Amino acid sequence: MASQSIIPEVTLSSGQEMPVLGLGTATSPPVAPEIAVQAVVQAIELGYRHFDTASLYQTESTLGDAVQEAIRVGLIKSREEVFLTSKLWCSDAHPHLVVPALQTTLRNLKTEYLDLYLIHWPLSMKHGIIEFPPKPEDFLPLDIKSVWAEMEECQRQGLTKSIGVSNFSSFSPLGAAGTPWGHNRVMESEICLRWGYEQGIGVVMKSFNKERLQQNLAIFDWALSDEDCKKIGKIPQRRGTTAKEFIDGNGNGPFKSIDELWDGEI
Repeated sequence: MASQSIIPEVTLSSGQEMPVLGLGTATSPPVAPEIAVQAVVQAIELGYRHFDTASLYQTESTLGDAVQEAIRVGLIKSREEVFLTSKLWCSDAHPHLVVPALQTTLRNLKTEYLDLYLIHWPLSMKHGIIEFPPKPEDFLPLDIKSVWAEMEECQRQGLTKSIGVSNFSSFSPLGAAGTPWGHNRVMESEICLRWGYEQGIGVVMKSFNKERLQQNLAIFDWALSDEDCKKIGKIPQRRGTTAKEFIDGNGNGPFKSIDELWDGEI
């Protein structure tokens, strides 16, 4: 029996509707493909419809297998019922490699199109480099205008419905562990997700635990109190990552300071 989704949607600039809560598939360390497939299928059964992957994560094929399995067992009728996001890795951030990189992603995902394709980082590296964090000598100048033009070409060809960027501005303001929020109704993770939702932000979370997947869906039938919002507003922002790996004051890296990378937002 097909599952139903209760997740609200937001309209992108392309006019496409995107579920505001998505499931990320990046894992560190990597998990066995069958575990990831099971987690995504469970998520679809619970009502998730937005799934985030990337070439770097090496989970595109796994996600594609999971979507096909969900169709096979009748949880969804077709691929059109899910919203798939993937990302252009830095070593493919060269104008002549953008379209081929997306074509590879589509083969991995076993689909004819993406819903959203993002430039993963404002960086370019030597082709074939997948090491993260990269070495300073692997960086190359990023021709962002030409790369973006090829992203637009991907959209024109129907390979992706929407395009965008990832990690071009600071993120994960509540991403650090240790924030003492939560009470007997909701957990800390739900408060963080609800806060993002109330800011009008699409949120991607990651858990392969079915109970937590279910808990994270329980954010749409209540609201943060004024007191909660005031408390959250006073939390010192501690990012989930500052990307210090890309900073090199000796002139070898693409950015010379944290402020330069994040445009003063961190």
